[in-house]
Amino acid sequence: MKPFPKIHDVYVAKVVIGTILLTWMVLLGLDVMLALVSEIGDVGKGDYGFGKAVAHVAYTAPRRAYTLFPTSAVIGALMGLGQLAASSELTALRALGLSRRRLGLTVAGSVALLTLLMVVNGETLGPWGDRMSNIVKQTATNRDTVVARYSGLWAREGEVILNAQGGQERSQNGRTWLELRDVRLYEFEPDGRLKSISQAAVAEHRPGSWLLRNVTRTLFEGKSVRRETLPEQTWASKLDTAALTADLDSPRYLGSAELREAMQYRERNGLDANEFEEHYWGRWFYPFNALALCIAAVPFAFGTLRSGGLGRRLFLGIVFSLGFWLVQETFVRAANAFRLDYRIAYVAPTLLMLALSTVLFRRRSG
Repeated sequence: MKPFPKIHDVYVAKVVIGTILLTWMVLLGLDVMLALVSEIGDVGKGDYGFGKAVAHVAYTAPRRAYTLFPTSAVIGALMGLGQLAASSELTALRALGLSRRRLGLTVAGSVALLTLLMVVNGETLGPWGDRMSNIVKQTATNRDTVVARYSGLWAREGEVILNAQGGQERSQNGRTWLELRDVRLYEFEPDGRLKSISQAAVAEHRPGSWLLRNVTRTLFEGKSVRRETLPEQTWASKLDTAALTADLDSPRYLGSAELREAMQYRERNGLDANEFEEHYWGRWFYPFNALALCIAAVPFAFGTLRSGGLGRRLFLGIVFSLGFWLVQETFVRAANAFRLDYRIAYVAPTLLMLALSTVLFRRRSG
């Protein structure tokens, strides 16, 4: 096989990337506009004006782009290849020696570049944007400066149950940490008896521990009760910001590292980590699904798309994306219900789709 890239590879890649980006922008624009319309009902609550509503929705754009990319990619790839087929450029390229396999690799390379950008976005800008979006809305609709998502927080770490009435993320000298207010720690014996109750005015998160300030601790010792007051106390705990926010934020809005930490926290404390495991493996298989979906669409460029217009290409792309999504969602829901390995649930639809695409590819190559 000739080395990449040749001039025809660059040309096909430019067409495919261009149609994917155009499709992506249209879908993202529609999604953002619908989200903004849904926020109109909250405008006027507290200090939440139209400008802050726009900022709230704008911060979610990276996550929305991440979610919409696989659908945009397959529709855009089909439209780009269909455009080449309808204008007979695909036929001319075939006459110059461009094999169908090479065309598939060119499409895969184009989509892989955009997919890589989306993977980085999904682990960085996406989660950050969602956090900023929540802060913008919650601090505007709630006059209290405390971030509302930490209010009335409950969490468990081993034999200790934590309750905090408020909290916020602080930042100073390049360091960011979580600070909880009006904190209570309920510590239990292995047999379920209450061992102590600690009440602290403030709890600051440190790596591997929490620093409690102005602590009043009540200890239950046999038939007696003892109370002590401490200016500071260190609570050695693996409970961190990711574990706390995992119960407050939707798992699909978290990065893979945060999902892994949330899974470990829940497993460590005997809690159900099934939902977090589902989204964790979904993040890992995201790039493979996006690539496979576009590669599987390549055979259609040599058949029905040659005689079809824009409407047919658009319809076929949407049906193809929705069909794959429905099949994969069915597998994932089955894995959830029967406690199967999510890796199998994510990879099986992809393999089935690629097998079907291979059959179509060989038929149209003959």
